[in-house]
Formats: sequence, structure tokens, C-alpha cells
Amino acid sequence: MIHQDPGQNVHGPNSGSYVHLQVRDNGIGIDEKNLERIFDPFFTTKAMGRGTGLGLASVYGIVKAHAGFIDVESKIDQGTTFNLYLPGTDKEPRRQETSEPEVIAGQGKVMLVDDEAIAVEVGIEMLEKAGFSVVSAMSGKGAIELYRDQRSEIDLVILDMIMPDIGGGDVFDEIKAINPQAKVLLSSGYSIDGKATEILQRGCNGFIQKPFGLDQLMKKNL
Repeated sequence: MIHQDPGQNVHGPNSGSYVHLQVRDNGIGIDEKNLERIFDPFFTTKAMGRGTGLGLASVYGIVKAHAGFIDVESKIDQGTTFNLYLPGTDKEPRRQETSEPEVIAGQGKVMLVDDEAIAVEVGIEMLEKAGFSVVSAMSGKGAIELYRDQRSEIDLVILDMIMPDIGGGDVFDEIKAINPQAKVLLSSGYSIDGKATEILQRGCNGFIQKPFGLDQLMKKNL
């Protein structure tokens, strides 16, 4: 374990003991532009069908959920180093029995809003297999127009928080103005803090972290 001073790291971790895991390679490295996006859900530099872009997003989500943080260093043609820090503990581990969750078949129409084409494609396939009817929008403006046209048919909106034209918070406000009883589930690849918390406090029905599976969605009981 190592002791990490929160004043010495841009991620601002809490003071305490951390378990340090380092993963290093000597590959081609990551350029500065891509380095800024490597933890974005569905971001990948691979060709269509060769990668989902979910690996590092999942790692980021797991580490943040356990109150940890990640540092990344990379140099072109010299490789990349990932440093993962997870809070340490002196408690004895406990064995926990788990069982597979029972997934209930979905009913109704879901509006899926996300500006990433792969996220929309995967989401539609997953929701339709579960029994939902699905419509989608890939921009904030498109989401508002689609909801206005089909508000009487839509039972749930799964809304991405970050979009290039109109952000999720403003889209949420517009949807609620159209239908105050609208059910909206906020979705993001980042942890539930900052803007996400603000939107939830304005009456959003829940939060689900991307990438999510059908069992996680069904547990929301919306």
C-alpha cells in the first residue's frame, strides 16, 4: 500500500492508504488528442466492428465506484503507463453469496437519446430483445422534437447527459415542460456527481452509468 497526499494529484483523492496497480506497455503510445477521450464510453480508434470502446470506460467506472482514481502517462513510440489507486483497508474480506437477478420482460416504448451511434445501436438491440418498443434520437434538439411528437406513446426516456448541441440537463427541462409526468433515466459514462446530481435534484427519476446491461436497467423499476 502507499500513502497518497491529495494535494499532490490533480484527481484530488482523499488522504489515506491506497493499493497501487500499474499496467505498462512499450507500444506505439497514445497521442494527446485521443488521450483526452480514452475513458469515454464507446470511444475507439479501431475500425467499425473491431472494438466497442467499452473496456476503459468500464475500468474507469469500476475504479470511481470504489472511490479510487487513475493516472495515465503516454509517449508516442515509447508506450503507455496506467496507474490505478484503490483505497486500502485492514478489514477481513467477507464471502458474499450472489444469485442471478430475475429479468422481467419489458413493456412499453422507450426513447433512447445518445449522440454515439454505437451506443444507440447496442441500446436498441438490447431493449428490443427485452420486449420494449424503441425510438431514438442522436441530439438534444432531435430528442425534444421526437418527444413532443410522441409524448403520449413514450413510457421512459433514457437520456445521455453530455451531447454536443443541447446538454442533457436542458433536454430534461424541456421534456418536463412538455410533460411534467415524464419518466426520465439519466445516463452517463461518469460517476453520479456534479451536473448529474443537479439534474436528479430537479426531479429526474434515476441515474444509470454507461455501459449498462439489461439487468441493471430492469432493476431501476421505473
